Amino acid sequence: MSSSTHNDSKCAIREVAPDVWTFSCPFSRFGLIPFGGRSTAIKLSNGDVWVLASTPLDEATKSKLAEIGPVKWIVGADAVHHLFLGDYKKQYPDAKLIAVDEAAKKKAKEGLKFDGAWGADPASTRYGFEGDVQHCYFSGFKNKDVAFFHPKSRTMIEADLLFNLPAREQYSKTGSPGYFPIFGNLNPYSWAHKRFAWSLGVDKEAMKRDVKTVAGWDFDRIIPCHGDVIEKNAKAAWLEAYKWYMD
Repeated sequence: MSSSTHNDSKCAIREVAPDVWTFSCPFSRFGLIPFGGRSTAIKLSNGDVWVLASTPLDEATKSKLAEIGPVKWIVGADAVHHLFLGDYKKQYPDAKLIAVDEAAKKKAKEGLKFDGAWGADPASTRYGFEGDVQHCYFSGFKNKDVAFFHPKSRTMIEADLLFNLPAREQYSKTGSPGYFPIFGNLNPYSWAHKRFAWSLGVDKEAMKRDVKTVAGWDFDRIIPCHGDVIEKNAKAAWLEAYKWYMD
């Protein structure tokens, strides 16, 4: 957890597996629905730090990242998780910034320069962290998400491909239960999630291809940006959420 000097942070910070840290923060969609937000940091085998940056870079987050090691990769997971990329790049100017093309175009208006962009780069592009973190770009998903896989910890990381609500951990330091009627139980085993996953697949054939690629990864944990971490049996959760693409 963060040090006592930063205990005013609303983000819950923990090491969920060796060399994998989560930064779970409150976030309400439309200021109403408590989806929660989460960044994930991975210490790579060479000591560098890879960060999926999706939450505010508060003092507690900066302090923990400084403990883990030098931030060398800042990653945006999809077209809409880009709000804080500029803050991270400003704090870690030597880090390479990679995101999906839609996010890169939005941030280019702010003068932010990217070192790579899924959807614009050739599909075979390797960015330099693949020895530790694999990736699969979902070109057929509405939000143009990328799924990531850290084989060492058997962990899959994603933004909007899979929700596991309610967001208990992300609201654990707020006094709120992080629950909202109807949307509050959007989890991989619900019919609503299957419907959600199907409706956001704008290219069904591309989705089938990429869903099966992820299904081929050997993971047991999923770290979503929205909702609680699925600590075990996460492959079953993925197969259930995307069942309509697998049949």
